[in-house]
Amino acid sequence: MSPDRDYWFPAKRYGWGWGLPTRWQGWLVLVGYFVLLGATIHAFGPDRHMAAFVLVVALLSLVLVGICWLKGEPPRWRWGDD
Repeated sequence: MSPDRDYWFPAKRYGWGWGLPTRWQGWLVLVGYFVLLGATIHAFGPDRHMAAFVLVVALLSLVLVGICWLKGEPPRWRWGDD
């Protein structure tokens, strides 16, 4: 198996960042992110606790980006000709 296939999140073809997961671990991380995001909306709705809501969403998003950074293809700007 080539090292490229070990990435949970491949690089986007255009732009900077990652695309949809290619391995089950990446899908588990992405589904977990959205489940926790839904729980955050339910627990700290933006109309009730705006500061807590923003803080938790920011932390969840930072964790997601961190996992993508560690388990994804190295990010760089791409023009689609790779």
